[in-house]
Amino acid sequence: MLDRFKNFFETKEAAPSADGGHTPDEFHLAAATLLVYAATADAEFDTRERARIEWLCEHRFELAHDEANALIQAAEREVDESVQLLGYTRTIKDGFSYDERVHLMEMLWEVVYADEIVEAHETQLMRRVAGLIYVNDRDSGIARSRVRARLEAENLSPECSS
Repeated sequence: MLDRFKNFFETKEAAPSADGGHTPDEFHLAAATLLVYAATADAEFDTRERARIEWLCEHRFELAHDEANALIQAAEREVDESVQLLGYTRTIKDGFSYDERVHLMEMLWEVVYADEIVEAHETQLMRRVAGLIYVNDRDSGIARSRVRARLEAENLSPECSS
């Protein structure tokens, strides 16, 4: 799997799946790059944001710890070398279902909320990404609300803090 991650970032494309849709690796790579991009939007990629991305990669993508770290490192390099979101958002817009795109918006909001400070430029970035991946404002807002509710519930319940 690590070789596939490396290959994707070197060639900027993943091998198509047998049914012509996206591969799980393609989703993981495009999503991880956007997650890192969102985390670095405020010019600070702190340990809470990195931990949230790591958790998302391990639990939502079902990756082993080493695979998640390799994916995050590759995404960090990609963000450092690229100034445009368009390639990643196009991959997501063209290859993923609407529900998958809404799910990605939810993951992005989790990263934005990881440092407990939502700055204006982060909110602007989220609106921009939602528009580029064709998620309407209503569904992006619902995704944001779900994340806020979930994070508030985690903070109120000591046994849920992980």
